[in-house]
Amino acid sequence: MRLKLFYLKSVHENAAYHYQLAKESKEKIAGVEKAILETKKEMEDARKEAIKPKSGVRIKRQKEWHEKFHSAFTVSGKLMIGGRSAQQNDQIVSKHMDDVDLFFHADIQGGAVFILKDGVSASEEDLMEIAQMAACFSNAWKNANAAVDVYCVTKKQLTKNVSGGFVPSGAFAILGERKWFRSMRLALRIGMDEEKKSLRLVPELSKTNLTNQLVLVPSQAGKDKGALAKSLAKRFSLHPDDFLELLPNGKSKTMEPKGK
Repeated sequence: MRLKLFYLKSVHENAAYHYQLAKESKEKIAGVEKAILETKKEMEDARKEAIKPKSGVRIKRQKEWHEKFHSAFTVSGKLMIGGRSAQQNDQIVSKHMDDVDLFFHADIQGGAVFILKDGVSASEEDLMEIAQMAACFSNAWKNANAAVDVYCVTKKQLTKNVSGGFVPSGAFAILGERKWFRSMRLALRIGMDEEKKSLRLVPELSKTNLTNQLVLVPSQAGKDKGALAKSLAKRFSLHPDDFLELLPNGKSKTMEPKGK
């Protein structure tokens, strides 16, 4: 080890010089060590932030086949699917409807065809749920109607062939008697299904348990679909697109469920 000595200074002055030099070096080392620790912490915080899911960022998941349609389950577990377009209305009947299923439609021009899988064995509670869904996803919502009649028939009662007439895409001619559900209230519930850890939209009549839920009803003074999707996205910390896929067309307002 080599030391620098000043021959014009005394032993004590040389000792004081080297003591101060050592002190400064120690302080510099402590500063460097502190800077290294702070840098490591910043890097770790940045790593955690990078892998943390952001509010509103869509996390893709594998979807079920029925999710390309309007779809939900009755409280007893029966699948109901509805068309998002005239083409999907036709597709639901031609590709996904069996003889044991039931066809639902609101008694108004324009609206989604809804199918209740294994509907012939469904309870009255199941039938009322899908009837309300068919009511909500019809032009009655766009018109801000409070209620609309809905009917259901079997697959054998549907036809595209009528004498002297034309059945447009997405529509069907009905043969025989219909089962009617009169004055179905237009109202839906949206919230989180804690069991399935997913967002769900169900008819207001459904007894399905949802948390943080809201009731949706049509209203000319309400928000349009895009604005409502953004508002709901903030409430549920999800992406607005997740709501655009669920909501009916037209303006809506939200309400807290009764009893809250």
